[in-house]
Order: sequence, then structure tokens, then C-alpha cells
Amino acid sequence: MKTFFFTILSVLYVSPSISQTVKPEAVIDNAIKTHLQWEGMDIQFSANVRSDDNQVSESFEGSFSIKEKKFLLKTPEMITWFDGKTQWTYLVRNDEVNVSEPAGDELKMINPMQVLKDYKKDFTVSYIGESTSANAKLADDIALTPRKKDDISKIELQIEKSNSMPVKLTVTMKNKIRNVFSINQIKAVQHPDEIFTFPEADYPDVEVIDLR
Repeated sequence: MKTFFFTILSVLYVSPSISQTVKPEAVIDNAIKTHLQWEGMDIQFSANVRSDDNQVSESFEGSFSIKEKKFLLKTPEMITWFDGKTQWTYLVRNDEVNVSEPAGDELKMINPMQVLKDYKKDFTVSYIGESTSANAKLADDIALTPRKKDDISKIELQIEKSNSMPVKLTVTMKNKIRNVFSINQIKAVQHPDEIFTFPEADYPDVEVIDLR
């Protein structure tokens, strides 16, 4: 009987210490090394954007193609091309494309992978705890808090333990809008530079609004 109670006590006291030994920076670094270090990649995702204040919620699916700082983002409502300097955002409903040259903070709003790659410089990191992912796998939950004043209030990452796969990214804004991105697939792909530039020939009648 004593042995049984000592076993229970050891589990109660040892388990918290085990969770505290998780180093969140190491978890993120391993995810970047395992999945996000490729020169080019394709990401398939599901997203939910919610504003509790306005009682508005929208869900959609999309794809994200990346090559270094260049990217191509596709959702049902818009397509965004970024060639490293110039950004073109095509709004499907309005049949117009907005041209801009976004700054660093603006890019982070569109390209969450850039947030992860620069996280040590821009965020403090803390370990939230363990959870179960949508794939029914044990995962580590990590919080990123901006070091300086930012439109982003907090970012939460869910990274599966078994394969270091980042499966969920939750971005909470200062205006209380909450963006949840569930990553369904990441794969390495060698993309030509041309796909990150707006293909004018494919949109001959589109209205171009130059915001530069």
C-alpha cells in the first residue's frame, strides 16, 4: 500500500517539473528547422477570423506559396502576390488590384511564416502547456508576446511533439480580432520567381489602384 501511495505522490510532484523543462524556443527552432527552412514551400490552411465585439465570424480555406521573402496567398476573396518589394492584392468581388510596397509590420500581418523566422528579435516567448491537436496528437502550446508596441497583442502556436509540425497559429490583435490558422499541409516546392508577380495578361480588364 505504501508503495502505491508513494507512486501516486511521485507522479503528482514530478509531472509539473517535467512540463517546466520544455524550452519553448527549442520547440519553435526545431519546427523551423524541420518544416520551414526550405527555399520554397506550399502551405494549405483553413482560417477563421472572429471579432467578438462586432459579433462577426468568417471561415475560409486558402493556400500559401513561399520562396524566401516572396509569397503568393490565395483565398476565395482575394489573391496577393509579393515579389520581395511590391505587393499586388486582387479583390475578387471588386475586380480590382491594389498595388503597394508594404513595410515590415504590414508584411507580418499577411505572412505568418515571417513572424516565426524573426520571433527571437520581435517577441518574448513563454510556454503555455500541452494540448491535443486536431490530428489527435500531443502538442506543445507556446505564446509569443511583442517586445514593443504592435497591432498584434499575442500569438499562440500549437506544435505537434512527434514531428515538430506547426499545426495551428492563433493571432490576437489589439482591436480584439482573432485570426486562427489551421495548417493542413506543408511541403517543399521549388517555385519560379514569376509566380510572385501579378500576371497582368490574365487580368486585362482589372482596375489598378496604385497606393505607392
